[in-house]
Amino acid sequence: MFNFDDANKKSKEAVDTALKNYSDTTKGFQAIAAEATEYSKKSFQDAVTHFETLAGVKSFEAAFELQTSYVKAYFEGFVSETTKLSEMYADLAKSAYKPHEAPIAAAVVKSAKSAPSATPAAA
Repeated sequence: MFNFDDANKKSKEAVDTALKNYSDTTKGFQAIAAEATEYSKKSFQDAVTHFETLAGVKSFEAAFELQTSYVKAYFEGFVSETTKLSEMYADLAKSAYKPHEAPIAAAVVKSAKSAPSATPAAA
């Protein structure tokens, strides 16, 4: 027999879990956006400072040396920031999936038990 109290309880739990999951996901995206914004501001300021310094250089060799060191530092910073953002995205994906692990595992076990075992057809 169908128990409405149990169904109501499970429905409330599912909605509460979904709302918490949406809230956590939103916080994760906000943290990623804040990190990207901060990196963009820093990168722009570094570029402005570099070009101001580059404008005051008197020789080609000094300009080449300055440009080489700037590009190297920029690339290292970019790789570091990209790694940090990819870790933030991975953590976000893990936390978004976390509430669904147990129900999916239970459904897989249940469907594996109820599914008939596949036997090769005789030739």
